[in-house]
Amino acid sequence: MKRITLAMGAAMVVASLVTVVPAATAQISVPPEKMQGTVAYVSGGIGRDEVDAIKHVAAQYALELEFARKAIPRDEYVSDVKVLIKNQEGKPVLDTTSDGPLLLAKLPTGIYSVSVDRHGDTIQRVVQIKADKHARLIFVWTK
Repeated sequence: MKRITLAMGAAMVVASLVTVVPAATAQISVPPEKMQGTVAYVSGGIGRDEVDAIKHVAAQYALELEFARKAIPRDEYVSDVKVLIKNQEGKPVLDTTSDGPLLLAKLPTGIYSVSVDRHGDTIQRVVQIKADKHARLIFVWTK
């Protein structure tokens, strides 16, 4: 009798864990995807949960941008960064202001110029987007 009760109790614990895991995963909320021309993008990352949610889906986007500033004792995330991405021909494909310290963009294969501006301090980089590859750029302001 004790074996049956113990086995049933263990089965109930396992069943409750299986039920809890999807519920916990479902609460991760990624900011809504936006479109600009043909480029789909997501920006945000305010709060640990949103950062985790965005990083969880980052591999689905060709480009991941991260914004921070030097601070003591450690770097701090920043938001409201102006982002301008241009294709090889110099044509803007994304011109927006980030809603948080992370921005993900779905871009076709090619070479892009990425210019980011925070309070008049601009940083520029070039990135090559390859098919089925994820590129990540981290921008850190020292001021």
